[in-house]
Formats: sequence, structure tokens, C-alpha cells
Amino acid sequence: MNTLILRIAVAVILLVHGMGGMFNNGVNDFGNLYLNEVGFAPFGLILAWLIKLSHVVAAICLLANKYLKPACIITIFILVVGIFMVHLQEGWFVVGGGRNGVEFNFLLIAVLTFIMFPNGISLKNKK
Repeated sequence: MNTLILRIAVAVILLVHGMGGMFNNGVNDFGNLYLNEVGFAPFGLILAWLIKLSHVVAAICLLANKYLKPACIITIFILVVGIFMVHLQEGWFVVGGGRNGVEFNFLLIAVLTFIMFPNGISLKNKK
């Protein structure tokens, strides 16, 4: 229960980000005009839809408090790939000191990691 507020916040972000592209042709543009162009052709469109659908499924998992680790791991993987493919070349800042940088993905990765391990990760052997 101690992750409820974070789970709701990330779920809202994932739902808006995921579903927004589904209704304004953004997911199709992402697949056809970006992913296909950077080497994923002819699978760019399918990959784009899988990414967007994974955001929606992850949001549902976060809200339901079920399958948190798989949902977080998949979402973190997508965010890390997004950092290297899109955001890193833009620098750190999303706005202000730059545009479209890595800071938002970095924060989401940290929050998703906390959701997976709310009590921290212990490196000590438990007896």
C-alpha cells in the first residue's frame, strides 16, 4: 500500500502517453516515420503498437497492484531504450535547459524501481 500514490501517478502517465498516440495517429507515425527509418523496417509499426499497448497494460497492472515486477521491468526496458535511441542526444533536460532530454525517463525508471522494491534491495545474505 505504501506505493499507491506512485503507482497511480505512473499509471496516469503511462495511460495518457500510451493511449494518446493511439487516437491521434502518433503511434503510426512513431512506427512508420521513426522506427522503420532507424532500422526496424518492416516491423516498426508493429513494434510501436506493442510499446504503446505495453504502457496501457503496465498502467492497469500498477492500478491493480498485480504483476508489478514484470510490468515495471518491461516499462524500464522501453524507457532505457528510449533514452539511448531518442533522448540522450538531446541532453538531460526535457524543458528549460533543453528539449526532449533524459530527465523524465530517468525519474520514471527510479520510481518504477522503487515500486518493484519498496523495502529496498538488500545485498546481505539473510539467514
